[in-house]
Amino acid sequence: MDGVDVRNLKLADLHGAVSFVPQTATLFTGTIRDNMQFGNENATDDEIWHALDIARSTDFVKEEGGLDAHVEQGGGNFSGGQRQRLAIARALVKHAAAYVFDDSFSALDFKTDAELRAELRQDKLIQQSVVVIVAQRIATVADADLILVLDNGKLVGKGTHAELKAHNEVYQEIMKSQLREEDQL
Repeated sequence: MDGVDVRNLKLADLHGAVSFVPQTATLFTGTIRDNMQFGNENATDDEIWHALDIARSTDFVKEEGGLDAHVEQGGGNFSGGQRQRLAIARALVKHAAAYVFDDSFSALDFKTDAELRAELRQDKLIQQSVVVIVAQRIATVADADLILVLDNGKLVGKGTHAELKAHNEVYQEIMKSQLREEDQL
């Protein structure tokens, strides 16, 4: 990270440099502001709204009453997709050297997924960071600079979408299975 082997970093420094969003979103009892400031206790309202914009959350947060809207334990008063977008926004409030999204777009519909990833690519601060997206959906990773294909935990391919589409059987099989699923919808 920043030219330093992560094995040589103190764990606290590594944790401070990485912002992580798990597949299962966890929200805390309190307000939306409280949840956002968990990622960065000094975050301003403007920084929070910016992260909410990127995470495609502004509209429903305003409908709920803004940053002081109540969040029930675990975020039970929000849908799964809304909880996930709030968790993503919280991660973005923490200005990190690396963002890791561990299948955290899976609860989002295809349109919101695409819009959110476009916002990530366009944001000047995030452009200065490493962004790692772990996903099962080809559409979520198709525009990545580098895609790593895993099969049963083993690396079986590495390249761009075009390269993997042309030359990687596992990637091709994943694409075919997802195309069939989408055709059935």
